[in-house]
Amino acid sequence: MSPVSLGMPAAPPPVLSPRRKTRQIRVGSVGVGSDSPVSVQSMTTTPTTDINSTLQQIAELNAAGCDIVRVACPSQDDAEALPIIAMKSPIPVIADIHFQPKYVFAAIDAGCAGVRVNPGNIRKFDDQVGAIAKAAQDAGVSIRIGVNAGSLDKRLMEKYGKATPEALAESARWEASLFEEHDFHDFKISVKHNDPVTMVRAYQLLAESGDWPLHLGVTEAGPAFQGTIKSATAFGALLSQGIGDTIRVSLSAPPVEEVKVGSQILQSLGLRPKKLEIVSCPSCGRAQVDVYKLADDVTEGLKDLTVPLRVAVMGCVVNGPGEAREADLGVASGNGKGQIFVKGEVIRTVPEDQIVETLITEANRIAEDMDVAEGEESGAPTVTVAG
Repeated sequence: MSPVSLGMPAAPPPVLSPRRKTRQIRVGSVGVGSDSPVSVQSMTTTPTTDINSTLQQIAELNAAGCDIVRVACPSQDDAEALPIIAMKSPIPVIADIHFQPKYVFAAIDAGCAGVRVNPGNIRKFDDQVGAIAKAAQDAGVSIRIGVNAGSLDKRLMEKYGKATPEALAESARWEASLFEEHDFHDFKISVKHNDPVTMVRAYQLLAESGDWPLHLGVTEAGPAFQGTIKSATAFGALLSQGIGDTIRVSLSAPPVEEVKVGSQILQSLGLRPKKLEIVSCPSCGRAQVDVYKLADDVTEGLKDLTVPLRVAVMGCVVNGPGEAREADLGVASGNGKGQIFVKGEVIRTVPEDQIVETLITEANRIAEDMDVAEGEESGAPTVTVAG
């Protein structure tokens, strides 16, 4: 019997670039800025007036890894629902305000952790900044200045002809200056566009102009597949330069999917601790098993695992053994059977129809050992391997 270490590396994962230094703000219990981890946001799709459904969706988002949630507040009835939602939500709530400035004050009074304002479509917004800044300051509420290509100020549209990166950045800088004139600094900025290239350049311009925390988003990104590609491309470009302090993946899909994609983007860049990672081959003429089904079945069977675990599902004897050895847990399949590896050592060989069951069993056993080890003062978690 020999122990196989399952300890996590002592050093943090490498990142492509250090975070850009920003001022620090708080959205309720969540810090936003370069001194805090990049956070994941989403937005509820339920009617805000349906308090129970909204809180249920927030609970699902929280379970999926969402750090901050935004709720729409287009009417007085929505504003009246905010106090209960803000009080009972397990994560900080941001009220999303358009058109009516009075709802900014209602959201602050309701106890929301933050308010998102869209200067381009709130009536006489610039005239309201002083009052909004005072109310937010007194209540300890942060603001997001949300500039959007689809509702850019008419003056800037006339100046630039369309929502260019320069137009988006100029709008954001102007609104930021108004808040700062009133000595209010607890705000972050977003400059959203549906084109990733335009969006990336707008954020780069902002990052060059000041130390504001930045909320990243590609607006109207599209259905799940297209929106995922657009968001991953834009976020990857910016986060790899150290730009971005909180993100929201906008998808025409259930909001939990937004959180999953956002979390995975951060994990892939070393900006969020990794949980379950499935490494699987794309299959080819050498494969002797149905790799697609095998990987899907293993992923489904391990979907509730919360420990950082890398599982390799390989379909042939060329790269399979090497990849399986490098993972925490892996299988190299072929000739109707699979070799099961734990931390580089073969622990058993099983028939093909037992591969999924065996991997799930071993993964859960490793997870239990990791959970036990978390409570111990020293020593890495281990699993005993027969040999």
